[in-house]
Amino acid sequence: MGDLAAQESLRQANAEVRVPGIKALRRTMTVSSEEHVQVEDLTKQIRDIVRAADVRQGMLLVNSLHTTCALFVNEFQGALIGDLLTMLRQLVADKDGYKHDDPRYSDCERGNASAHLRAALVGRSVAVGISDGELSLGRFQSILFAELDGPRSRDIDIQILGT
Repeated sequence: MGDLAAQESLRQANAEVRVPGIKALRRTMTVSSEEHVQVEDLTKQIRDIVRAADVRQGMLLVNSLHTTCALFVNEFQGALIGDLLTMLRQLVADKDGYKHDDPRYSDCERGNASAHLRAALVGRSVAVGISDGELSLGRFQSILFAELDGPRSRDIDIQILGT
């Protein structure tokens, strides 16, 4: 494709389209953990919220309102979750002289620097398309929540935008 054709294609891809009747919804759900480190599948609860929103085409944003838990999309299978948690422990040791855990540098009394660092690696939000009123997830994909500093109750913000 020549430069002129590529520029025209780019202009078309970036064109603004206004659609009347766009819905914007926000819901909050609370997830309570029972373990210090735990992974839960939130797909069913989120799917129910999306279906109740009556949005046929759009976008879902699921966002943690906390810094020591994470959200991600993957397969919810016991061995894989175990491998993921092992990987996180190998990448970020529980106690490794973190300044966040040291009262000389931080006012945090929880000693949870490893949870903050693990959450930073995994991420705090997930964006998923909505097509024909359903989540655009593959056969083995689930929306997963990782508690990294429990047990605690966590608020998860869910935003839906679409038609």
